Parts: sequence; C-alpha cells; structure tokens
Amino acid sequence: MVQGSPQASPAGRPSRVPQAQTAVQHWFTYPNIDPVAVHLGPLAIHWYGLSYLVGFIAVGAWMARPAGRRRLGLTFEGVQDFLVYALIGVLVGGRTFFVIADIVTKHDASLYFGDIPRSLINVVAVWNGGMGFFGGLIGVIIAITLFVRKYPWLTFGVLGDEVVVLLPIGIALTRIVNFINDELVGNLCVPDQPWCIKFPSAAGYRYPSQVFEAMLDIAVLPIVYVVYRRRPPDGVVAWTWFTCYGITRSLAEMWRQTDLQLGPLTGGQLLALPMIAIGSGLIVFALRRNRHVDAGRAAGKLGRPKDSLAV
Repeated sequence: MVQGSPQASPAGRPSRVPQAQTAVQHWFTYPNIDPVAVHLGPLAIHWYGLSYLVGFIAVGAWMARPAGRRRLGLTFEGVQDFLVYALIGVLVGGRTFFVIADIVTKHDASLYFGDIPRSLINVVAVWNGGMGFFGGLIGVIIAITLFVRKYPWLTFGVLGDEVVVLLPIGIALTRIVNFINDELVGNLCVPDQPWCIKFPSAAGYRYPSQVFEAMLDIAVLPIVYVVYRRRPPDGVVAWTWFTCYGITRSLAEMWRQTDLQLGPLTGGQLLALPMIAIGSGLIVFALRRNRHVDAGRAAGKLGRPKDSLAV
C-alpha cells in the first residue's frame, strides 16, 4: 500500500497511524535539473557523459602522475593508450550488459532484434537507457588483461592497483547523475521519513537510493587510498576496491527499486555478493603468496620478486 493512504481499523473507523505519517515534513524536494548540462546548438552535452568524462580524467591523471608512471613503467602516451582500452571496455561491456538486462527484465527482445537498422541503433544508443555497471566492470577487466600483454613487465595487479584508487569518484558521480535523470529510484519509504523524496517518475515518497549509493562509493575512497599508501603486494589495492564495491552495492540495493528479485536477493545483490567473496579470497591469496616469497628470499632461495606474484 502506498504510504499515506487511509487504512481501516477493525471497527471500521480510519486509523490514526497513516494520518500521522502524512504529517511528516520532508526536508528535500526533487530539484528537476535538466539532464542536458550544456546546449551548443544542435549538440547536447549530458550530465551522464560528463560524469564519465570526469571519472576518466581522474583515473588518467592519477596514473599519469610521475610516481604512477614510474610504477607502471609507462610513458604519458602509454597511459593514454590504456585509457582508450578502458573506454572501449566500458562502452562495449556496459552497453552489452544493459541490453541483456533489459531483455531479461522486460521479457521482450523486439526492441533490439526487430527491424534493421532501427534495432541496431537501439543496441548502441547509450543515450537511451544508459549502461550497466557490472558489464562495464567486466569490460575494464578484459581491457586490463589485454593491455598488459603489450608490456612484458606490467602485470594485472600493478595496473589494477593504479586504476582503482580514484575510481570511486567516477562511480559516485554517475550515481548523482542517475538522481538528476530521475532513474534508478528507490523503494517506497515505509515508514515515511523526512529525507525521502517524491520523484516525478514514481508514485509516493521514495528513498534517494542514488544519493545513498554515491555516499557509500565516496566512503570507499579513503579506504582504498590508505591501503595503497601502505604499499601492499601487487593486486591487493585492486581487490580491496573490488570487495568494498561488492559490500556498498549490496547495501545500496536495500533501498533501490529492483526489476529483478530472486528470493530475498535483488539482481544487483546476486552479482555484488560474489564480488565480496572473490575479492576477499584474492586478497588473502596475494598476501600469503607474498609472505612465501619474502620467506624464500630471506633464506636465499629467491633473488628478486617476480611479476607473476601479482594477482
């Protein structure tokens, strides 16, 4: 039942509980910000695209700083080359995941497999529906895997550690833009709370789940940075972020309205919870393997650390 609607008591008289709930004074109103940030004649620059741009700039600037390039063994041009790989991975992976998820939740593939060329345009139209995060993540993992093959001295762990340090900024910005675009709205507030918001696209007051998730993503930033500063074994920073994102996404799903529910878990939780297990396992694996190498080096059995130790 939508919050605030009258309920009948056993005696047939209206209950006072909903009346008290409707008296809640909400702190915020939906801002109705134009999804288009800048209009340049026929060209429209959307906040969504700008959020991705800022995210890529943040990651690229971190990698391109002198200390980052020294650790990676890359020139400035090499960093730019990787960003191209990552961009392709995000676009292809993210859009592919969105299309698949859209077909699964709507049980209708006609939008993407109907008339040509309209259906082909719908497949690549990132401005219509956006992209799926988990697909973009898979795309970046593939991009890193392919990129390190070009450079024999570079490993997945070393590159991944540099990529994830400022990654929470880009993810948080996309969630804020989801809020601006009135998409991925939260569940109905039950009971009603002052911080809940009335979205134009949904009935009743709802949790601003996009803002909640953005705050959780930002909370991951200092955790990842502190781990990075401690100079752990290669790959630990990347898998720390991987684990933390699984945790924050699982929490955010509690407030977010979902199109797919399997038992007590949402579709997002079904993908995020394995991230916690996988990331935690790989952190333990990296730490134990590094301890084994240190012990062997101390005994004079190993001469120097090997790149293969990065996971």
